[in-house]
Amino acid sequence: MKSPRRNYIVVEGPIGVGKTSLARRLAQTFGSELLLEGAAENPFLERFYRNPREAALPTQLYFLFQRARQMQALRQGDIFQPVRIADFLLQKDRLFASLTLDDEELKLYEQVYNQMTFEAPVPDLVIYLQAPVEVLRGRIRARGIAHEQLIEADYLRQVVDAYARLFHYYDASPLLIVNAAEIDLINNGRDYEALVERIRGINSGRHYFNPLPLAL
Repeated sequence: MKSPRRNYIVVEGPIGVGKTSLARRLAQTFGSELLLEGAAENPFLERFYRNPREAALPTQLYFLFQRARQMQALRQGDIFQPVRIADFLLQKDRLFASLTLDDEELKLYEQVYNQMTFEAPVPDLVIYLQAPVEVLRGRIRARGIAHEQLIEADYLRQVVDAYARLFHYYDASPLLIVNAAEIDLINNGRDYEALVERIRGINSGRHYFNPLPLAL
């Protein structure tokens, strides 16, 4: 069976799960253009981790405008590009807005969102990486980004739960749900090649990738 053509693949999941690293490796494998969220460019993000209540609205609006520009560029790009890989799904913006904004801020955010005239392309495949909060916290500590160390466990748990709700109902495109807790998709060639093989075989619907770790 011929593998389906993938023009636009999205890797998603909560902070620390490894979505950006996997997106980079997939882009190398497929020889594709890479579209990254660019969280480090948001000047309000560190402020948000230090004082979420004070900086939530400018943080979310910055991300919204940034993603709108990226989606516009994606739609206007060369349709003959072999593949595009992104490490974010546009729907995540509303997910985080609902978590971080109070009622009045959320109303303002929704007004801005609804006034923006952009249409996000639908991915040909979404890869959703899952891992427990304890695993995510360990990975966040290990990579040592200073402002990320301020992330509280309760907030991270809310993010994990919000992603689970989002993808429980997601049906806009084929979906591959990956248990990323005990595998290493970046440094372990066996794990990575197994994932790529699974990606190549997906045509439609919802799928799961839950390989057993190698026995020591």
